Amino acid sequence: MRALVIGASGGIGAAVSRQLLRDDWEVVELSRSEHGFDVGNSASVEKGMALQSGAFDLIFIAVGILASVGGAPEKALSAIKADDMARVFAVNSIGPALILRHAARLLPKEKRGVVATLSARVGSIGDNNIGGWYSYRASKAALNQIVHGAAIELGRSHKQSICVSLHPGTVETTFTQNYAGRHKTVPADEAASNLLDVLAKLTPDDSGGFYDYAGKEIVW
Repeated sequence: MRALVIGASGGIGAAVSRQLLRDDWEVVELSRSEHGFDVGNSASVEKGMALQSGAFDLIFIAVGILASVGGAPEKALSAIKADDMARVFAVNSIGPALILRHAARLLPKEKRGVVATLSARVGSIGDNNIGGWYSYRASKAALNQIVHGAAIELGRSHKQSICVSLHPGTVETTFTQNYAGRHKTVPADEAASNLLDVLAKLTPDDSGGFYDYAGKEIVW
């Protein structure tokens, strides 16, 4: 089995790679810190993805930011800044979309192939009862729409493909250390194991969905 893990130097991405390697997968890794793969830069994404070849049984996209550098998730509409919001969308929504452009070429056509992208429950419009975090919420909602559309398109040419958004829960990483608050957190390795277990149970009929770490579907 062969996997492409994008964002492999981050907490969840690195843990997913470790788990797959323990399970005897062949793992190809891409990250900004180790490979110069910057999902916020279209040229970088195109260059990195163009170098990939062969079929991957799993493409795992573990990228995202809560806010622009030096910023924080907005608690009010008055805190929104255009440039900061654009940066969050560039990484959380546009970057994964540019990666998905290559999915059809890199997934097997005659057998099961999975594309999974880290989203977040706060990207659910139906589950938003407290507001705030405008850029992050909106960018993840946009990502979910992109994934849903990609699943429809991939399903036409790759009948056994599965393309989904995943909510990992609140994971103990540098990504969440300032925002976990009273939320229960789990170690990255546990989160990775949970997500891979969820993916193992999905079928093509589940493609285009949004699932949490326990396999429960999340409302859009």
